Formats: sequence, C-alpha cells, structure tokens
Amino acid sequence: MDVIALTAFLTPFLPFLLKFGEKSAETAGSKFGEEAWNKAKKIWDKLHPAVAAKEDAKVAVEQVAAKPESKARQDLFQEELETLLKEHPDLLAAIAQIMQEGLPPTSGTNITQNIASNEGQIIGQVTGGKVIGRIDGNIQGGVNL
Repeated sequence: MDVIALTAFLTPFLPFLLKFGEKSAETAGSKFGEEAWNKAKKIWDKLHPAVAAKEDAKVAVEQVAAKPESKARQDLFQEELETLLKEHPDLLAAIAQIMQEGLPPTSGTNITQNIASNEGQIIGQVTGGKVIGRIDGNIQGGVNL
C-alpha cells in the first residue's frame, strides 16, 4: 500500500477525526463528501488504537491535525505511519482493503512501477506496459529502447 497516498488522504480529515463525536466534526461529511468521510472514519477506526499506543505517532497525528497544510508535519505523520504499518502487517492489510473499497475494478493492462533512490541514483522497474517519459543522465544495464 502506498503510505504517501494514505497520508495525503487522511491528513485533511484528521482535525475532524480527532474531534469525532463533537458537533464540529459532524460537518465533515458534507465538507468532504459522505463516501470519503466514511472511508476516513473506517481507516481511523483501525488505525487509532495503534496510534494511541505509540507516543511518537500520537504526537505526529496531533501536530498534523493542528496544521494540516504543513509539509513538515505531513512528512512526520507519514514517517510514523510507515513505522506503524511495518510493525502491524495485519493493520496494513486491513487499511489497504478499505482504501480499495469503492474503486472501479481494473481491467486491461496493469502497470507496476517500483522506484528507489540511492545516493542520487534512481533505480526502477516497470512491468506490464510501456513507459513514456524523459530520462536525463546515464542509463545502464538491460535497457531496450
């Protein structure tokens, strides 16, 4: 599951999720749309116990909820999410399933892209389709153009 996408999805909901049950949180459904709000609540229901049990994660959530537009706070929240999901693979699977709910089924060509960065180098692998893009720099090993 893409933790970056999960972070981006949850961040705007966190101020409301932390106040869930209060009157101000009740407006979230109309602000974000009922389907997105329900998905965020389902994810938070799964995620909250793990966050509450880990002080660093709890602080990161509170900080990003207080200032959701802060890139630095989002990065900290993302880092804590990654750690939590590595520690709890069952939680990772449950949240991944929730994130997939409501998405249209895929058909046709599926493309998988894995990219890692190592000391300024981008190491990538793409299977299942063509890549169209621009590459600047050196290309080494097994490249068919």
